[in-house]
Amino acid sequence: MELLIDILIIVLLAGGTFFFLVGTLGLIRMPDVFCRMHATTKCDTLGAGLILLALMIHRGMSLISIKLLLIIIFIWITNPTAAHIIAKAEWNKEKES
Repeated sequence: MELLIDILIIVLLAGGTFFFLVGTLGLIRMPDVFCRMHATTKCDTLGAGLILLALMIHRGMSLISIKLLLIIIFIWITNPTAAHIIAKAEWNKEKES
């Protein structure tokens, strides 16, 4: 059973790392602000969620796991909100030009 948990943790960590790397590549390669923002916010939210979930599984049921869950919820709320505000600011800036 412990081997399966370790494999699950490794898969979640690898998945989170993969999404962070894809988001970084999207930030470098995408042509405009909207595409860059889409690539980074989606990948950062999913990458951080997977890595924090792996940490929760590794730690087991404890107060630290609850804190990690609260961090995941906070990231799920703040990343889309920040992306929306950045997109709106860029849209207004382009509209004025």
